[in-house]
Amino acid sequence: MENDTDFHFNLTMYVNIGFYRYPAFVVSLMLFAIILFANLAIILVVSLERTLHEPMYLFIALLSVNSLYGSTGFFPRFLMDLLSDTHLISRPACFTQIYIIYTYAFQEMTILSIMAYDRYVAVCDPLHYHNKVTAKTVCILAAIAWMCPAFFTGLGLSLAIKLPLCGNKLQKIYCAIWNIAKLSCVSTSTINVVGILASVTNVILPLIYVLYTYFRIILVCRKSSSEFKSKVFQTCLPHTILFVSLSFSIFCDIILSRLNVENLNLRFALILSLEFVLIPPLLKPLIYGLKLPEIQRNIFKMLSCLNFQI
Repeated sequence: MENDTDFHFNLTMYVNIGFYRYPAFVVSLMLFAIILFANLAIILVVSLERTLHEPMYLFIALLSVNSLYGSTGFFPRFLMDLLSDTHLISRPACFTQIYIIYTYAFQEMTILSIMAYDRYVAVCDPLHYHNKVTAKTVCILAAIAWMCPAFFTGLGLSLAIKLPLCGNKLQKIYCAIWNIAKLSCVSTSTINVVGILASVTNVILPLIYVLYTYFRIILVCRKSSSEFKSKVFQTCLPHTILFVSLSFSIFCDIILSRLNVENLNLRFALILSLEFVLIPPLLKPLIYGLKLPEIQRNIFKMLSCLNFQI
């Protein structure tokens, strides 16, 4: 099958729900609007409030920026497909979507692992916190969080683009490299190796590091006062919830990509696919806005100012 710009992939996981496509579209559009508004609110609050210009809050704002990036790469196309009878996507649009969704997921993991380092130093080595987590360190770590996922995703994508394909049906609701590789007419051993390296670097290593840091934090908390434990719990709980949710989503998506979806309940597979791109962007503003009093207080302050001006 020729690889040209006229070639289209067919996303086969979309379920024909008839009239219910319209309520589904409205609900999805509302969720997209909530994700945009809530994450923009956190970015604005952290940017405008000088008291929040600290590493932990800057990393939270970076997570929100990544949520906007990933959501805008998924939802517009998803909303179009909900109202469409056909679910064809061109090669350029498909590979663009792959790049955005993969870099979003990998960046999410690397940013969360960097936040684990920040919490680890704050709890286990507080006297040297300001020497270790400097503005320069924050900039370097933020650059790494964006550059590593971009490199590995770009490398995998460059290999996927060159594959000669013997089909066009992707068992997904969005494009994915592994599903495209399964359509290849030739061996995909090289792209498999790159995929493994990317998963180890951007998923497995961050997972191991976060588990290590939280193990050390737990050891320190065991010997500390109740007040100290409460403060640590308050700052670490949102990060823990996000990390567990994202790790579960990524591993479900990896497993789902390697299984034959036709042998599964299609609605269950659809829910798992949506969970990956929907839950993390929704969770971040909710848990950080509700669990961290500094952000919560400044969000209410900003909303009060807007109401007063209106």
